[in-house]
Amino acid sequence: MVSNAATVCLWFDKAAEEAARFYTATFPNSAMGKVNRAPGDYPAGHQGQALTVEFTLCGIPYVGLNGGPYATPNEAYSLQVFTDTQQETDRLWNAIVGNGGSEMQCGWCKDKWGFAWQIVPRQLTAALANPDAAAAKRAFEAMMQMVKIDIAAIEAAVKG
Repeated sequence: MVSNAATVCLWFDKAAEEAARFYTATFPNSAMGKVNRAPGDYPAGHQGQALTVEFTLCGIPYVGLNGGPYATPNEAYSLQVFTDTQQETDRLWNAIVGNGGSEMQCGWCKDKWGFAWQIVPRQLTAALANPDAAAAKRAFEAMMQMVKIDIAAIEAAVKG
């Protein structure tokens, strides 16, 4: 899988395999790849432990690296997933938050490993790009009051 020209590497302390299994079970078009075990002890782990984990998340190749506690995720990098229905939005949001994650504003949440996620209904993107500037502004103002995005409330804001 890592034969692609580029892949995204996510740094974990010790939970790359656990996270990859959660992500691939939760998100569509996702799959586990190879788990590469450390051939010897290293500063963040021991021989035989998962060193890197290859996985596909929503069709995008990733590598999870168990690099130790030296680097931690922050909101400068987030994973953005687009949804088509409120049911899909709720399912993904609740999976992340319900698995030890936390809520953030405007459709963002954070998983238990510290990575930020944006669960974005396509209706929100369309509303913010509405050629009617007043409708787009109403949608934006509604979004700014939300934690998890409520599609019906966004659509109501667009209508005025």
